[in-house]
Amino acid sequence: MSDLAKQSKRKAWRRERAHLRVRARVSGTAARPRLSVYKSLHYVYAQLIDDLQGVTLAAASSLEPTLKSQLGNGASNVEAAKLVGATIAERAKEKGIEKVVFDRGGYVYHGRVKALAESAREKGLDF
Repeated sequence: MSDLAKQSKRKAWRRERAHLRVRARVSGTAARPRLSVYKSLHYVYAQLIDDLQGVTLAAASSLEPTLKSQLGNGASNVEAAKLVGATIAERAKEKGIEKVVFDRGGYVYHGRVKALAESAREKGLDF
């Protein structure tokens, strides 16, 4: 196994462990759902989850055609994360959700994760 593959495996393992620590403390309810963030190499995803019922209440991702068209080809991932954060906040407002619990998914609160969170806060989500 090459050094790059080992490093990639260690990073994935570290993120999974960090996510387990976060999930041990963070749980969503219908009144205050969990805002879960996942980021792949190309896209950013966000979901509002009621963990008591095991239901996703709302979701948004930079993969959606409407958001992709707003971003264009030259948009950075941070811009995409800001747009996803604003979209998930709008969808939460439509469902009457004001307060959420933030689940950073084991990722460091920096870059795309931070941009998504700050954008959602600017649009009125409280966490």
